[in-house]
Amino acid sequence: MLANSLLLITAAIWGLGFVAQVLGMNYLSPFAFIGARFLLGAASLLPLVVFFYYRNWLPQSSLRTVCIGSLVLGVILFAAGSLQQVGIVYSNASNAGFITGLYMVLVPIIGLALKLRPGLNTWIGTVLAVIGLFLLSVKADFTMGYGDTLLLIGAVGWALHILAIDHFASRAAPLLLALGQFIVCGALAVGVSLVWETTTWEQLRAATNVLIYAGVITVGVAYTLQVIAQERADPTHAAIILSLEAVFGALGGYLFLQEQLTSRELWGCALMLAGMLVSQVSWRDFVALFSVKPPA
Repeated sequence: MLANSLLLITAAIWGLGFVAQVLGMNYLSPFAFIGARFLLGAASLLPLVVFFYYRNWLPQSSLRTVCIGSLVLGVILFAAGSLQQVGIVYSNASNAGFITGLYMVLVPIIGLALKLRPGLNTWIGTVLAVIGLFLLSVKADFTMGYGDTLLLIGAVGWALHILAIDHFASRAAPLLLALGQFIVCGALAVGVSLVWETTTWEQLRAATNVLIYAGVITVGVAYTLQVIAQERADPTHAAIILSLEAVFGALGGYLFLQEQLTSRELWGCALMLAGMLVSQVSWRDFVALFSVKPPA
């Protein structure tokens, strides 16, 4: 129960993070926001890494593996994060939450190229998610908005990021990889911002509260909670609970940004959420999850 509660808090933090990303555009340009966010996230994660190091809780890792993994993950994170952040400018927090959440469906499908074999539940979930995406984002003239298109491409990036993490996590300490990828992503974003954008200290100060939430809370705190919770939580339960990130994103958009969804868009969100859940749970897991054992 404690582990599941921590995962629910994590999903809520991540979901409301979409609200912070929307609000951040009131003060900063997209790449400046990404750079500040992930560098703050790296700074907030550093004390945890130091704590784990002195407790000898970090797995043995070669410096070369950590550097290569951090570089690869950081580049993918930068690409996916940039598409998401720019997409939010032309979309909203509700759409961002649900469309980004499609990475849960895309991971096993992209895994086909790696000779992974998704089950029937993955294909059912994919069909539901695609129908939901159509209802949520495709307009009457069968065109898709610019922002939603960027978010969808970004979801592919997040799926690739998950697969890359799966590859490197068994070869290097996950906390070191997390710290390294945040530094790489933040540095790339700052570099792009210095070339294409103009940012002042006044803008950064005005965005302080939003950056603290988007950087320190959603990255440092939420990641720590996830690590602690998933040591004890059932993986199936963890996937289901974390997928509620999309729901919290829509709820945050409604409460804090006054975003309104039509009945068609609400049906789309419902089908996308159903697709995410179905893709993560096999029939055997579903039966076990809801079965009630008779009293002894």
